[in-house]
Amino acid sequence: MGILYVVPTPVGNMEDITLRALRILKEADLILAEDTRTSGKLLKHYDIHNHLQSHHKFNEHGTSQAVVEKLKAGQTIALISDAGTPGISDPGFYLVREAVAAGVEVQCLPGATALIPALVSSGLPDDRFCFEGFLPQKKGRQTRLESLREETRTMVFYESPYRVLKTLQQFAEVFGDDRKVSCCREISKVHEESVRGTLAEVIAHFKETEPRGEFVIVVGGCEK
Repeated sequence: MGILYVVPTPVGNMEDITLRALRILKEADLILAEDTRTSGKLLKHYDIHNHLQSHHKFNEHGTSQAVVEKLKAGQTIALISDAGTPGISDPGFYLVREAVAAGVEVQCLPGATALIPALVSSGLPDDRFCFEGFLPQKKGRQTRLESLREETRTMVFYESPYRVLKTLQQFAEVFGDDRKVSCCREISKVHEESVRGTLAEVIAHFKETEPRGEFVIVVGGCEK
């Protein structure tokens, strides 16, 4: 049996990769990448030339079984996404599930992910939190928000810059505009920034300043 390694890659700064991750990527028989063009830049930067294969949400159901067969035949395979840890709002869960079901050893390396730096730097309670990732864009979105109305834990969401303002306004409607929030963008990149305050204050900020970059929104829980 081979081993499937789930390997986190930097969410911004290329220095945010571990020595172990680099070793695994160099030693792997095959690297599965969400986007071979994006991952190719990272691998070229670290002079890694192993075989790359595309593995993303549109083809993972069709290719995972063949990957599992390679693992059962003894190959070492590394799974990476465009940024962060595969499986966390990225492809990866399906392959991991199939590998585990087939009795293949799966190891996930510790490493970069956007949600933890945003949560810790928010100034909001981080001893207990819930990760909601991307909200449904249309169907089920309001239902999901309503289900979180009384959530007492700090909540963490991912959002694109194009929907940040709309999402914050929806949060204000459901949670109240005095709820504390921290919007962290471009984590570990040159223009990293956190905008903190009440929802009303942060909404006013982004009405004046166009949101840019990928966002992690951290919302304080309901105080009972």
